[in-house]
Amino acid sequence: MAPAPSSTNSAVTLNINGEKHTLTVDHRTTLLDALRERLDLTGTKKGCDQGQCGACTVLLDGRRAVSCLQLAVAAEGREITTIEGVAQGEKLHPVQQAFLDLDGYQCGYCTPGQICSAIAVIEEHAAGWPSAATDDVRPAAAPPPLTPEEIRERMSGNLCRCGAYVSIVQAVARAAGIETEAAQTEGVETEGAAA
Repeated sequence: MAPAPSSTNSAVTLNINGEKHTLTVDHRTTLLDALRERLDLTGTKKGCDQGQCGACTVLLDGRRAVSCLQLAVAAEGREITTIEGVAQGEKLHPVQQAFLDLDGYQCGYCTPGQICSAIAVIEEHAAGWPSAATDDVRPAAAPPPLTPEEIRERMSGNLCRCGAYVSIVQAVARAAGIETEAAQTEGVETEGAAA
């Protein structure tokens, strides 16, 4: 039974993967801890717990967020999507399928956060958002091509300790529908550059 609300905790309703969950949490409880410890949604991983590795990345209203820095009470009223909610039933999301097809993982610990981040990266790019690697950031400029350099920059908040970066870049490119010969044959010179 959940404890009654007090001056240090509140009852919140979190909309996660299209399903509402009401629970009482301490005001200091992170979204990550609420997901993992209170709701048994363990696909979201706890890595650094400091917002630097990206293992806990989820989507909040379609935008990526590191859940270890997001308070659960601040997520009330927002649409939260975890790795458990990106597939459509038995049909994998195109990003999940690309990661599977192109070995965009090794140990798999960072993979849920990588996939959630990649979904947002593709949407941000499609909306014309520039990155630090974008040559021309003027609003009148056309959206930049989603090159391997752009993908690496946009995915740089997600670390892979195994070093599967080449395959991750290829998987994001394939899921975005811009798989090119360069993405397929990207070599050693880019290894590790996604971090």
